[in-house]
Amino acid sequence: MKKITVYCGSRTGNSSVYESGVRALAQEMIKRDHSLVYGAGRVGLMGIIADELLSAGKEVLGIIPQKLVDREVAHTGCTELIVVETMRDRKWLMAERGDGFIAMPGGIGTLEELFEIMTLNQLHYIQKPLALYNINGYYDKLIDFLNHAMEEGFLYPEQEELLIVSDDPVELLDQMAAYQAKRPADW
Repeated sequence: MKKITVYCGSRTGNSSVYESGVRALAQEMIKRDHSLVYGAGRVGLMGIIADELLSAGKEVLGIIPQKLVDREVAHTGCTELIVVETMRDRKWLMAERGDGFIAMPGGIGTLEELFEIMTLNQLHYIQKPLALYNINGYYDKLIDFLNHAMEEGFLYPEQEELLIVSDDPVELLDQMAAYQAKRPADW
């Protein structure tokens, strides 16, 4: 696992704990010589993680739709910047280019990307590790909802077991490195 696709907010959130957590993850990625694949934003948590890796000389691949370039939110300092037409193109290319995925705190776009990767893994389009970086318990209620969906019979236990969850970047990346693809239950 070399290239980590990171999904995260274009905002920094209301607590400095999120920025600190992102910097800690970036430093652990640097130690492990990982490169970053991300949505090419220069703002929010996106900009912070990109800047951390770039300042350490690591490869940063940004993928962004033209519409966001036009709104001047693109990080022009990326090692490689790929401009695509649509958000759908962006998501697919990010899924293709990454060896594993981390969803950090973020908004609706981050959640959409998280569920897209869960779906792609479930349907065997990809079989790559997916992790929630649960800074400050950010994803606790989402995890509760996933448990509820499983209890109600709409989510197989195997699907939730494929999701790595931790608030510790060392543990998170260790679990991703140890990931073994499992075949989720069929319908």
